[in-house]
Amino acid sequence: MTVLLTGASGFMGLAISEALLARGEHVVGFDLACPPDAARRAFAGLPGRFETIAGDMRDADAVHRAVAESGAGRIIHLAAVTADANRERRDPGSVFAVNLCGTLNIIAAARAAGVGRIVHMSSGSVYGASGRLRTLLREDDTLLRPEGLYGISKQASEASALRLAALHDLDLVVGRLGTCFGPWEYATAARDTPSAPLQVLLGAMRGEEVALARPHWRDFLYSRDGAAATLALLDAQFLRHKVYNLAAGFVWSLEGFCAALAERRKGFAFRMAAPGNIAFYADYDRAAMDAARLKADTGFAPRFDLDAALDDYLPWFETNADLFLSAKA
Repeated sequence: MTVLLTGASGFMGLAISEALLARGEHVVGFDLACPPDAARRAFAGLPGRFETIAGDMRDADAVHRAVAESGAGRIIHLAAVTADANRERRDPGSVFAVNLCGTLNIIAAARAAGVGRIVHMSSGSVYGASGRLRTLLREDDTLLRPEGLYGISKQASEASALRLAALHDLDLVVGRLGTCFGPWEYATAARDTPSAPLQVLLGAMRGEEVALARPHWRDFLYSRDGAAATLALLDAQFLRHKVYNLAAGFVWSLEGFCAALAERRKGFAFRMAAPGNIAFYADYDRAAMDAARLKADTGFAPRFDLDAALDDYLPWFETNADLFLSAKA
């Protein structure tokens, strides 16, 4: 069965595409940008079939055509603009046009085409200021208090998607992705701040000393685990809930990541010093997202802790160095 994936040329779009292709799926990617050459080369060696349709989530007609022409039986809706404060000041409308209106467009198109399962990808950013508390962030119990336009727009798109699904009896489930890092993360025009682990690796690649303002504890989610969690929602025959955290279920610190990297990469150096040269997503360490619901309903369990992730990521990073040298800043 064909899967239509919006935002297929972005970080997690590529990671999810790779996971689908590895098991022989037909993936149709819908994105305004073209996939990088490195992804096309890697995907060509996988058993599935990868096609792309160029289009803008803000263009309702283009979205409807893509869904209809793809013949997709299932949709993973991932396309989004992940805005930093500069974009919020400069162009706030684009954040909502893509993240909210784009969601309305894909749901209308899915309904018209009679698509089955729709996995609407959201984000842990919807928890916002509640992450300042030291309790686990739970899907139904934690108050949603998004702080930036990205989180605000994702909360609005979640609520809109769930309402439309209820009105039209659509098989839709929301997956709130945790803080992802790993293979296929690269600079794009739609994502303003790379993950802290990628910033560290890029600094190491340039031979720079990394300075951390604080240890920075977080429940970082390796991209291969994030993709596997997404597929768990896509595949589940029965789900007891409409919203799931897609999270690691454990935390580690960026300081620990740097120490582990120093053991594996000769010449890499880091120190603890404010203000640091690595940008964090917030000025506090967000509480971890509770992953118990996803595990209970799908059996998903992450495969990559810090050491396993680095052992997998470093060879991939070095093999795909051209992705970072040529990517749009």
